[in-house]
Amino acid sequence: MAQYENDIQKAVKVMREGGVILYPTDTVWGIGCDATNPMAVEKVYKIKRRIDSKALICLVDSDARLQRYVRNVPDVAWDIFDLAEKPTTIVLDGAVNLAPNLIAEDGTVALRITKEPFSKELCYRFQKAIVSTSANISGMTPAQNYCDIDPELLEAVDYVCTSRRQEKKPHVPSSIIRLTQEGLITIIRK
Repeated sequence: MAQYENDIQKAVKVMREGGVILYPTDTVWGIGCDATNPMAVEKVYKIKRRIDSKALICLVDSDARLQRYVRNVPDVAWDIFDLAEKPTTIVLDGAVNLAPNLIAEDGTVALRITKEPFSKELCYRFQKAIVSTSANISGMTPAQNYCDIDPELLEAVDYVCTSRRQEKKPHVPSSIIRLTQEGLITIIRK
């Protein structure tokens, strides 16, 4: 338990200082940082070799935290989060209080409420949204488990979480749904 606690504390400290972490999520391993820090977000784009017009997903730990980052959350979003059988990311209009380079050109942001214990605790302790983009160079296969992470990524980040490193089981990226203020739903990734 002390190792888990130490892992969370180190990851939070690194993100508060503007650093980038590799961490296990409710889906695949993720590259994360403070979603409100534009310089940290820029580091993530560089590490992934991804153009910043492709927005990144953010993780939060609760409904209340999600509401800090979107002007008006359509009621149907809560039903989607509650009823989804697998981790589901929702792209919502009216992003606020986030790094400008994290918000898509159309003013949307992709958010997911994590229920997985480690990432949920990390988000709770950090008290802000955390970037959660798959641990891979853009265009490559996402790392399902720690053992799948490209050594180049391990070197590029400021901290690699120690929790769940032994796992070797299938993990898949989240479903992604675009939800407009009017309640129009578009499935982006099943």
